[in-house]
Amino acid sequence: MARELSSNWKQLQAQIQAESSPKPDGKTPNTLKRRASSKALASAAKKQKKPVVSKTAAASTSTTVTPRPPPSAAARARRVPADLAARMGAAQSSKVADPARTGPSPSLAAWAAENDVSAESLAEAARRVPADLAARMGAAQSSKVADPARTGPSPSLAAWAAENDVSAESLAEAYGLGLPGNAMLAEPEKENAGRTPGLDVGKYVALDCEMVGVGEGGYESVLARVSLVDFHGRQVYDSFVRPREKVTDWRTAVSGIAPRKMRLARDFEDVQAEVAELLQDRILIGHDVKHDLDALQLTHSIKDIRDTSKFPGFRRYGNGKKPALRKLAEEILKVEIQQGAHSSVEDAKVTMALFRRHKPAFDVDNTNRFPAFAPGARSAAKKPKKKKK
Repeated sequence: MARELSSNWKQLQAQIQAESSPKPDGKTPNTLKRRASSKALASAAKKQKKPVVSKTAAASTSTTVTPRPPPSAAARARRVPADLAARMGAAQSSKVADPARTGPSPSLAAWAAENDVSAESLAEAARRVPADLAARMGAAQSSKVADPARTGPSPSLAAWAAENDVSAESLAEAYGLGLPGNAMLAEPEKENAGRTPGLDVGKYVALDCEMVGVGEGGYESVLARVSLVDFHGRQVYDSFVRPREKVTDWRTAVSGIAPRKMRLARDFEDVQAEVAELLQDRILIGHDVKHDLDALQLTHSIKDIRDTSKFPGFRRYGNGKKPALRKLAEEILKVEIQQGAHSSVEDAKVTMALFRRHKPAFDVDNTNRFPAFAPGARSAAKKPKKKKK
């Protein structure tokens, strides 16, 4: 058995050695087949297209992408909102901006001329406007009501406005900011809170009052509550007023005034003085505001009054008479007010919302009525008389 295995092993080694040694007549058939197959594979590989590798993929395989750090607070503050950049004519892409569009828009230029603000000052304001200015000025960026504590301008913009004698209301109007008319109505009122502390009132205030009846039958009206709101609908002042005469008709169903609310009411003289201070050098907005001023025993320059009951654009809602505030709110603002007892704070907010909705038309009407007080108007200088010889 061992001899047979040894013999087979020797025959196998001899066969392997014979196949591995070169033959004089050339190449073996197996070798030719292998070389032919390798040539075929090479030609097929040449015909096959090379896969295209994108530069991005190549870069990702060779290098590691490092995430960019988040921008600093200063960098974010320098960003201008997209709509503001468009209003200012700023380029929104890397292409060279059209020289004809590098200036302010026509509406913004008209506003600047009216408020005596130069184009350079507007550009400076745009650079100082932070990305969240819309929220700070009260612009609603979602369906939620903006935080009332953040409806004022940012500190840097307020400093610029004070330096250039530009009010926050004018900035809001120029850049299309500020709370929408209906959004300002959602802010809850603070009954009998007096003057709101720390509030920059601005140029415009809306006034509304509630009355009670005195005298025989209660037909004579006297002041029982007064409220003021600013351009953004924020409550500036609210107070119950203690009547100086005996009340014969509280008119609670309409006025919302009841005897129990008079316990913390302020004296008429104190309220009158505080309201007079708030109205000084400001534009007064009201609905049939003469009756409110008469109840307060105050006067106001007629050129500085914007009365929604007398505005020509609202006449069609009155059927030949003065339109009711409730009707204007329903038709223009699409809100319902005065369903029960009235609120002077709510009525003042609605009046301001109506004014803001049609402010350009109010301004045109006021300019037509008082051209001598229009922005930029100058009285003609009298020519000096010639001396007689």
